[in-house]
Amino acid sequence: MTATELPSTERELTDLTSVDDIEWGVRLLAATPTHEGRDPELLRQWARTADEFGSRLALDPVPSSTARVVERADGLERMLLARYTSRPPTVELYTDTLALAEELVDARGWRDWYPPGSVRAAALAHEAVHAHLHHGPAKAALKQALGHTVLRLGRHRVAGHVAGAEEVAAHAYARTVCGLGRSPLLLTAALRTALTRPGTPAPRSPAPRREN
Repeated sequence: MTATELPSTERELTDLTSVDDIEWGVRLLAATPTHEGRDPELLRQWARTADEFGSRLALDPVPSSTARVVERADGLERMLLARYTSRPPTVELYTDTLALAEELVDARGWRDWYPPGSVRAAALAHEAVHAHLHHGPAKAALKQALGHTVLRLGRHRVAGHVAGAEEVAAHAYARTVCGLGRSPLLLTAALRTALTRPGTPAPRSPAPRREN
């Protein structure tokens, strides 16, 4: 779970909430190698599909992971909140980045969107999806849903990998199962802003309250 690429306009640097969750997904894909020059509408289609796929995973919860959880304190220099590695199955949680994320939530007035403790929970949920896609059949299902064809043989087609789509799906899953008001993509964008513009105070941008 990495900090998302910066937005492109000065207005968005001070009002990240002006970018919706799907657009953040589009920007994540656009910043991923292999997507240089892709049609923005194709990227939007993939982002929306991956977001919907991740949201639906909440209906079939990811099985309890056997991965051990290790806490580290060097996430700020890596721009990481968490990371899943498969050999051996491990989830690394970066406590310094998680702490900064919590500070940013308060500073920007986003607590209604990200309740106390939800940043850590979202990071774990996000990495659980990576474990699920790595070890189960859902990875092929995501490829089929995205519809990116790399080879056709008569009536048969081979679905290709869409780099970055798993990230979008994992963020959507975390948003859904943790009951967040906005995708963690918004928060990771705020983190990158803070980490790449040292000394700039995080502006307060109150989030509207959600209806219960």
